[in-house]
Amino acid sequence: MTSPIILATANPNKVEELEPMLSRAGIVTKPQTEFFREEAIEDGLSFVENAIIKARFASEKTGLPALADDSGLEVEALNGQPGIYSARYAGTENGSEEQNLKKLLSDMAMLPYPQRQARYSCAVVYVKHSRDPMPLIGIGHWYGEILMKPRTGFGIGYDDVMWIPELVKAVSEIPFEVKNQISHRARAVQSVINQLNQSTGVSGR
Repeated sequence: MTSPIILATANPNKVEELEPMLSRAGIVTKPQTEFFREEAIEDGLSFVENAIIKARFASEKTGLPALADDSGLEVEALNGQPGIYSARYAGTENGSEEQNLKKLLSDMAMLPYPQRQARYSCAVVYVKHSRDPMPLIGIGHWYGEILMKPRTGFGIGYDDVMWIPELVKAVSEIPFEVKNQISHRARAVQSVINQLNQSTGVSGR
């Protein structure tokens, strides 16, 4: 029987997105919260570094293969910020999503729409074991622009101000099933799935 892959996150929203993406590919997963509660120290300087840290940590704690993602919002006019600090952009470790969103809109208040380009970015990393010398890495981006104010009052993170022009919707208005097929995370996960399917004996099938 093939070992499950640990989803290296304690964030239930990420588990909700990642599990069906991988399940569609026949990959069995379990969230790390079924095994431990500690969290990795994310002291990398990039999405890729932080995803590797989280994947190795979960694999070391469980002795199983692990998959982690690190993602965030990059605003061109802010030199790529909030970037890896998207979840704590307001300046506190436990800052709320509302505080982060308010800071973003405040920092961009004087910018016209032609200068509000942004992208969601995601790095997904798979390790066979905690010391895997060649992790599989998938990168995904989702391009849009930042609205002047929240669109609906709902959504996760910055979704309510991230406008996707080709869909004529904010991310908060896009149905979950659609988002889960075209988002930055979906693209990064699919890249890793493709690599797994090309690697003998590690596809999870």
